[in-house]
Amino acid sequence: MEANRETLLADFDAFDISEKLGFVLEEPLTNLPDYYRIWIDLANNLTHLIESHKLRGLVDQMPVLSPHYLRSHHELRLAHLALGFLSMGYVWQEGENGAAEILPKALAIPYWLVSRRLGIPPILTYADSVLANWKLRDPTGDMDVDNMELIFSFPGGESCRGFFIVSLLVELVASSGIKGALEVMHAMESSDSISVQKGLMTVTDSLKEMKEMFKLMHGNVDPSAFYGTLRIFVSGWRDNPMLPNGLLYEGVSSEPILLSGGSAAQSSTIQCFDALLGIEHKEETSAFLIRMRDYMPPTHRQLVETLSVCPPLRDFVLSNANDSDLRQAYNTCVNALVDLRNYHLNAVAKYIIVPGSMAQSMGCPMGGVSKEQEPIGTGGTNLMVFLKTARNSAQNALIEERTSVPEHWEL
Repeated sequence: MEANRETLLADFDAFDISEKLGFVLEEPLTNLPDYYRIWIDLANNLTHLIESHKLRGLVDQMPVLSPHYLRSHHELRLAHLALGFLSMGYVWQEGENGAAEILPKALAIPYWLVSRRLGIPPILTYADSVLANWKLRDPTGDMDVDNMELIFSFPGGESCRGFFIVSLLVELVASSGIKGALEVMHAMESSDSISVQKGLMTVTDSLKEMKEMFKLMHGNVDPSAFYGTLRIFVSGWRDNPMLPNGLLYEGVSSEPILLSGGSAAQSSTIQCFDALLGIEHKEETSAFLIRMRDYMPPTHRQLVETLSVCPPLRDFVLSNANDSDLRQAYNTCVNALVDLRNYHLNAVAKYIIVPGSMAQSMGCPMGGVSKEQEPIGTGGTNLMVFLKTARNSAQNALIEERTSVPEHWEL
């Protein structure tokens, strides 16, 4: 039988999922207790401070504040968001050739302590910049691209807002798919193939909506603004030729720390769907994706890992070999995931590969290149190789139509 509502509500609670918003943080705060006013004031004025080259000087004069007065999860998330934006702004204020190699203790120490309490690293993550960085222009209006604003922004103007808000809207329409994944998980426990099929159809519809929402990127983000201005501010200090040794967190560690920048690979949503469908990634891709789970809020990471260790859905479908509707539902869902990954590939070509090639032809590569002069993702991967490999792994999960009766069937 289908998972009942009480079971699903217990799942939402255990994995800190919003039934309406999925992994998106509900009603993020925009202010902290007065003690932290300097963090919020600087973060609110970040774009101007970066463009006027004043941020580093102001941060260097900042006192080391204790995170002791941060009480709630929402306060901690806002503090992590503000400290993340300030840290990225500090490191990259002078561009790729002037990266700061030391994060001063006024940022490093509270950022480290807040991060420990949240269970995520002290760098701006996807969970920060996308899932917890939004507010409504009209509080009575809808969550749509015209009525949503960022709490904190980087240089890049409307393209910065568009990039993070469209990414958020993609996550929003995934919320029904996360619910569908939980329904599939519970239906498999009771070998209920009909409910598994229904849950897969829900996930498929969600993946299709994610692709449609992703299309808003084209009308809201300019490729040259993304590549030439915004992208460096979400770049990390692991596998990055601009900071090859990492970043020293003053007062925290005597050695530089290596951390990856924000990346769609840190999306719990996509990793949940991969885990549900039993997508088997190649070794290097798999290792990277597993490492990206460390950048997710622990409860979201727990859901990905729970789905990963469930009895494989693909095996369940294969064991019901005479159920063509179930097999079709599974394959349709996998194809929807492949379509979304293909669309992501096309977007990467438009926003990174093409402007990157143009910049290199003009002798001014931006955003990091590998030794082979291939663009590197903000998470530190060779972008096109990683994305194509992930897409191909999804395609490989498709179950072929059976044309004859297997010998082991009993007739």
